[in-house]
Amino acid sequence: MDNLSNTDENYDLGYQPSPCSTEQNDQSTTETPGCSTVSGSSFLYCRTYSGTSAFSEPVDDHNCCSEASPSHWPARKSGAQKLAVLTRQSKSNVDEKLDALESLDLELEMMKERFAKLLLGEDMSGSGKGVCTAVTISNAITNLYATIFGQNLRLEPLNPEKKALWKREMDCLLSVCDYIVEFVPTKSQNLHNGIAVEIMESRPRSDIYINLPALRKLDAMLIEILDSFQDREFWYAEQGCMLSNSTRTGSFRRVVQRNNEKWWVPVPCIPPNGLSEKARKHLRHKRECATQIHKAAMSINGSVLSEMEIPDSYMASLPKSGKASIGDSIYRFMYSAEKFSPEYLLDCLNIASEHEALELADRVEASMYTWRRKAGMSHSKSSWSMMKDLMSDVDRSDKNHILAERAESLLFALKRRYPELSQTSLDTCKIQYNRDVGQAILESYSRVLEGLAFNIVAWIDDVFFVDNATRNTD
Repeated sequence: MDNLSNTDENYDLGYQPSPCSTEQNDQSTTETPGCSTVSGSSFLYCRTYSGTSAFSEPVDDHNCCSEASPSHWPARKSGAQKLAVLTRQSKSNVDEKLDALESLDLELEMMKERFAKLLLGEDMSGSGKGVCTAVTISNAITNLYATIFGQNLRLEPLNPEKKALWKREMDCLLSVCDYIVEFVPTKSQNLHNGIAVEIMESRPRSDIYINLPALRKLDAMLIEILDSFQDREFWYAEQGCMLSNSTRTGSFRRVVQRNNEKWWVPVPCIPPNGLSEKARKHLRHKRECATQIHKAAMSINGSVLSEMEIPDSYMASLPKSGKASIGDSIYRFMYSAEKFSPEYLLDCLNIASEHEALELADRVEASMYTWRRKAGMSHSKSSWSMMKDLMSDVDRSDKNHILAERAESLLFALKRRYPELSQTSLDTCKIQYNRDVGQAILESYSRVLEGLAFNIVAWIDDVFFVDNATRNTD
């Protein structure tokens, strides 16, 4: 009975007595050959019934006995080996933590530097002669764009590190707009005494509320356009490499010589047979998207600049006569024509370069504000805010008002014909003397997105130029 009870206890524990020990209990006077001499209290570990598979092979008694021997037990790792493994694991964890701390320290230092420049107005002497906060943020966005996209002159995805840096830095700079708010009435509420009151709540200022989400969307679309050129049929080579490989035009690529106007831009290379129709369709689609983004960014930038106040220093520097600023020939055409056509006037001027177009834009803009000031000469000050209020009461048939309107249409046609035109003297003066932080952020953000969209269109045009040259040669 004692043996039976012991056996039941063993099964309850999930163990089975070894065959050798069982035989020893039944035949205490005999020894089983092939089994090691172990005491009857030794057990062979086996899986429980719930874990035993129906497809398990039958267990051989002889093998069980031999496996139960301590000589067949798996060797355990020594304490030194365990310690070495734990040391390596702890060392790797420590290295990862140190790397994370170093990255956090680096970001913290960058935040400190940005915060210091913002407070000092980029004046490291601390004498208080720095620029205002609006100009500091505008310069920060412009410099960040030059850092991220200044060397990216190809149709290819942006480096992941640069993409993360662009998003992180822009989120930090644009976070200022979260605190530029205005109070607007939302609903009216009746008090207990019957008086109706309006409840005011804060929301982003109207220009930020409208333009900033649109600029963020344009930013994401431009990054998406660059990411779409991960798998492409063309590649790039530097100008020096192109010249050195100019004798290998019959091998693996076609070399198309380009004028020296863009000597710093890498030259696209295409297969000998040109691009496939699928690649050309993809390029046309992305070019159209980039063109629309360029127009939208340029429109936002123009509207923000138009809302900025004209500095008094610019108004004081205007010539006394608009005719002297714009020239006799253009003045006669603008004054004498019954139906003024700015496009026809631009065709007659034969503008040869972008520098001439920018110079003409400065003169036309100066004459426009000169005539506007003459149209409101009832006041003696040159403040733009006062002149803007008086312009609504000006006689529309006044000669100065008509000339100002024609100069404005000529300036618009000039900028439309030369979309890559740099900022005029007035635009630069507005940005320099602007004190509105919200306008500074919107202007600089739209300006850099406008430049990136224009560059993408130009890079796609370069690929089409090389592809068309290759097809015409064939």
